[in-house]
Amino acid sequence: MRYLFIIAFGLAGNSALADRMPTPDNTPPAFKAECGTCHLPFPPALLTGADWRRVMAGLDKHYGSDASLDQPTRKKIEDFLVANGGAERRLAGAGDPPRLTATNWFRREHDEVQTAIWRDARIKSAANCGACHTRADQGSFREREIMLPGGRRHHREDD
Repeated sequence: MRYLFIIAFGLAGNSALADRMPTPDNTPPAFKAECGTCHLPFPPALLTGADWRRVMAGLDKHYGSDASLDQPTRKKIEDFLVANGGAERRLAGAGDPPRLTATNWFRREHDEVQTAIWRDARIKSAANCGACHTRADQGSFREREIMLPGGRRHHREDD
């Protein structure tokens, strides 16, 4: 019985970890200042360290924009992202260039989202976490905090 409790507690904790992804305490100010200018400064755990290296190596053509940084700033942000990157087994499939929206984890978490919702002008992109996750800027991605376009609450059968 004791082992069942430990297993159940461990599994419950894993789902809670997916709900809370605040930026680590060692987040350099440049990360929020530079990355947060155009989009949510994504929690580093959403891509692997290797994927973050590839993202940072291509800042001159960062998903269609020039996001070039001076070398010391780029290195500081890259070191932070790599050190706090997520696990390969969970984040496989990020593609080239790496996209958090292409990872197996992201697709599994968002498999019930209809194509029409992604195409809504208020969302524009699956990478626009803050469009539905009302507390994404605070690192919270809880299901109960999701608000879809038009003010509809997200509801999943297992909530």
